[in-house]
Amino acid sequence: MRDTFLLRHGAKILGLGVLCALAIYAASSLFVAGSYVLAALPVLAAGIITYIFLSGRRYPIRWLVPGLLFLFVMVLYPIGYTFLGSLTNLGTGHMLPREQAIEQLLDRTYAPSNAERYSYLVFQDAAGSFVFLLQGRETILVLNGQATAISLPDERFVDETGDGQPDYILNYRRLETLEIVALLPTLQQVRVVYEGMTFGIDSLTEFSVQMPKYSYDEAAETMTDLETGMAYTVVQGIFTSEKGEEIYPGYRVWVGFANYIRLITNPQISAPFARVFLWTIAFAVLSVALSFTLGLGLAMLLNDPRIRMRTLYRVLVIVPYAIPSFVTILVWRGMLNQNFGVINQMLMSFFGSAGRVQWLENPWVAKAACLLVNLWLGYPYMMIVALGALQSIPHELYEASHVDGASRWQQFRKITLPMLLMPLAPLLIGSFAFNFNNFNLIYLLTQGRPAVPNTLTPAGATDILLSYTYRLSFEGQRGNQLGLACAVSVVIFLVIATISAINFRMTGTLEELSKNV
Repeated sequence: MRDTFLLRHGAKILGLGVLCALAIYAASSLFVAGSYVLAALPVLAAGIITYIFLSGRRYPIRWLVPGLLFLFVMVLYPIGYTFLGSLTNLGTGHMLPREQAIEQLLDRTYAPSNAERYSYLVFQDAAGSFVFLLQGRETILVLNGQATAISLPDERFVDETGDGQPDYILNYRRLETLEIVALLPTLQQVRVVYEGMTFGIDSLTEFSVQMPKYSYDEAAETMTDLETGMAYTVVQGIFTSEKGEEIYPGYRVWVGFANYIRLITNPQISAPFARVFLWTIAFAVLSVALSFTLGLGLAMLLNDPRIRMRTLYRVLVIVPYAIPSFVTILVWRGMLNQNFGVINQMLMSFFGSAGRVQWLENPWVAKAACLLVNLWLGYPYMMIVALGALQSIPHELYEASHVDGASRWQQFRKITLPMLLMPLAPLLIGSFAFNFNNFNLIYLLTQGRPAVPNTLTPAGATDILLSYTYRLSFEGQRGNQLGLACAVSVVIFLVIATISAINFRMTGTLEELSKNV
């Protein structure tokens, strides 16, 4: 018994030791990378876990550790990171920290008009190392990072073709022009220092003296273009001249709630955002209402014992639910094609050219198409849950109401609907939340198009908030506006959190109500 206890205790200590070692390693790597806040998280988490597992008084909490860990990593951390991103100017041209952005600008060079120029040959060995031979007022060999003047002929050179140019230098082979073009992005990073001058590739055929493009005054926080003499000052993380000219990259800065203010006050942003927000709510409400109405109607029809072959009909009407939604959406996209879609082909066979409907090109028709496809995808689910709920309604209620002279509509309004809403209300709210974020349908069917003109953001007529956020992040014509996209994501989170809170509250209310039925 004692040996078993020692073994288990030793294994626990060993496991916690490995966890702490990994946490220290991760924290060290993050600290070196400059992520000081993130560096503290692994150490803090490992310390808390170690304390919980070694403390006898905290014994019950250890069973919650895996769930709490995943809650933090998968939920709390993304929410916090998104909120912090919404308080910055994060986006195209503003991805780097300040130090890295300034370093990149200071690394840039230019070739003066009177710069000394050399033609060059490039040689490469099997390991990928380069040798350069510069030819101008003198011949310079760049070997192993060292530039030295040489006299020709040189015994290290081998001219196999007899064209007067070496084909090999030691074990380095001369590259052809097409090979140089393929390697040009790498070769342009090469700098050769010779007699106090820095040389770099100026064109496909020439090396030239390179001078620093910018100088930085840290006290005044100004960047000066040494070629033109123009000074640039920092404006929200980007160096900007008095004429409004900007040089990139910029860097991330805190902008507070500026992104949220832009969503409200900038007409070119607030107008499309309001349009997208209202359409998102309308899309979610109409999707739930239409699919619930059709699903409930079919459920009541197929729940009637007088209908023969009810099982077969039930199987047939839930077929759309069995097919993966993304496959169904892409099939519908092809069917709704204006020129080649089968739906327009059928309409045109009856109505001629008047039957050519712009399903995905006209804003209002595209919205109707989204609702139509979502109805096709959603009604089987509503039918299934309604069928199940209908089975729980006592048949005696209908018999008693029939004796009292109630009509079918009165039975539906006074018995069926109230009895269905108690179990189905949370599901309807959940369905609303799902359709509020139904990215797959919108993006696969219309990609948020057609576009809305005269906007600063890539808003489309059928965009919902989630697809709008995606396009802000990755499809903006003015660059990716990640900070603004984070602000929209926070708005989405607040809406969904509110819906969830209402759902929980309504669920509790309905549970209390059901006790009295």
